[in-house]
Amino acid sequence: MFQTFDTPTDPSVGKPRLAALKAELARRGLDGFLIPRADAHQGEYVPPCDCRLQWLTGFGGSAGVAAVLGERAAIFIDGRYTLQVRDQVDCELFEPHHLIEAPPTDWLQAHLKPGMKLGFDPMLHTLNGTRRLRQVCAAAGAELVAVADNPVDAVWADRPAAPLGAVSLQPMDKAGEEARDKITRIAASVGRTGADAVVITQPDSIAWLFNIRGSDVMHTPIPLSFAVLTAAGSAQLFIDGRKLSNTVRDTLAMLTDIAEPAAFLPALEALGAAGKAVLVDPDLAGEAIATRILAAGGKLVEGPDPILLPKAIKNRVEIAGARAAHLRDAVAFARFLCWFDATAPGGELDEIAAAEALERFRVETGALRDISFDTISGAGPNGAICHYRVNRESNLPIPVGRPYLIDSGGQYEDGTTDITRTLAVGEMTADMKRHFTLVLKGHIGIATARFPVGTTGAQLDTLARIALWKAGLDYDHGTGHGVGSFLSVHEGPQRIAKTGAQPLRPGMILSNEPGYYPAGQYGIRIENLELVTEAAEIPGGERPMLGFETLTLAPIDRRLVEPALLTAEERDWLNRYHARVNEEVGPHLDARTRIWLEAATKPV
Repeated sequence: MFQTFDTPTDPSVGKPRLAALKAELARRGLDGFLIPRADAHQGEYVPPCDCRLQWLTGFGGSAGVAAVLGERAAIFIDGRYTLQVRDQVDCELFEPHHLIEAPPTDWLQAHLKPGMKLGFDPMLHTLNGTRRLRQVCAAAGAELVAVADNPVDAVWADRPAAPLGAVSLQPMDKAGEEARDKITRIAASVGRTGADAVVITQPDSIAWLFNIRGSDVMHTPIPLSFAVLTAAGSAQLFIDGRKLSNTVRDTLAMLTDIAEPAAFLPALEALGAAGKAVLVDPDLAGEAIATRILAAGGKLVEGPDPILLPKAIKNRVEIAGARAAHLRDAVAFARFLCWFDATAPGGELDEIAAAEALERFRVETGALRDISFDTISGAGPNGAICHYRVNRESNLPIPVGRPYLIDSGGQYEDGTTDITRTLAVGEMTADMKRHFTLVLKGHIGIATARFPVGTTGAQLDTLARIALWKAGLDYDHGTGHGVGSFLSVHEGPQRIAKTGAQPLRPGMILSNEPGYYPAGQYGIRIENLELVTEAAEIPGGERPMLGFETLTLAPIDRRLVEPALLTAEERDWLNRYHARVNEEVGPHLDARTRIWLEAATKPV
């Protein structure tokens, strides 16, 4: 199994660990410290050795930060985790706050006193993030102090070792572009910014650039590493050499100089000492990176990681791989749904058994390299925790008479998948059907959208919410995130959300996942992945419009649909989508599952 179900957190750990940290801070002359859910790469998924926030507080979510002062402490989480944090954290020790609505800067501004020294690890806070912290400290008469070594590590006695996942090569029939050509292309874009070199801190950017993959973090095939690329096209890769086989090392050596991670910061100092102008992404690079360059005499050119956008725009080979991966995944998912429909009504199925079964069906494709994230298997009230992670203590039976939510995905060498389905188990109430259909209307609104070149994800986000808004309902997460090509299941810069400022471009892949979560009752989410298509003419129109091609191929549970709430156009989309699912997936199924699929995809 790629997923375990051991209890990941324990709120009781907070008290002794917080006391140990406070003692260490006092020893160092610090009045407080910030503990983000981040590593030196600012990634969403971090190795166990960098899970400082979870170690200290018990919180196991993928976004958050804790602030510790002498008399009080707080934890800040986004809307996905407002319920989860209360289960995993001792909230008498760490006051829970909404990361966006009541950010750490507001809390610090209220509680910092003149003369206080607030410590932070400058590799774990971005350049822009540190600027905001400095402003708050200055306003309070406090001092923000960069630490040379993290005090959490000093009191974390059994901290795991850094990962040593083997690095592999991504072949041309999956990557679609030679690494040398990528290096030349990105180097030219660096030169256009006026910089002499760029510091690359994102492991998935490095994996894309050099056509390599790794296994340093769970479910995301990246090698933890840093890189520097000059505008002239020379590169340095800073990676633990124990991850490289002779074949991989020899291939990389033709593209880049290879050095150990300990050489990274000295290399930045060398750039600075040479008076170079260095491109740094202030939203992704640790503050220590900028400090080293500037202190040595270099100059900063601030701008986005130049790899983010090219990586997000998939080439023809990657698009073909995505379609193949989604069809393969659809076959496994159809088998799961058929099994689920036969098993769940008996009332003896639980969340873990369902997640294990789905993973087993994916493994049986013979092509699964990993799941793309821990499966969200939410029965009844657990489904209302939108990023719930089942464990052996929280595991619930899947009840008859309530919807069941399962959000999952696979990592295949040709593509990354992510799908959510909400499934009826037994008879559904009128409210359940109404809620589901309102979410479905939003999903269809995105899937059928046509929009001009230059449209951002923020401009589309309302399409997914408007039916819910009219009913006085909403959901507290984005509508869609970017997805990589056998890389991160959460990829930027594209997203469909209120904060989605990146114009959508043909070749981008995004999720389409509106939802609704009545607390303590059940969760509803419908998620497909969408490929942004080339602008095309619309009969009678004046300009070409971009659109979406749905990649995910799986039935949407008709038993939860209230047809009277759908317009004729929405009903037509659902029926056409189901016809396509039956046509494309059916031939790859065994006879029993094909019969089930034909029934599941009948017209509404």
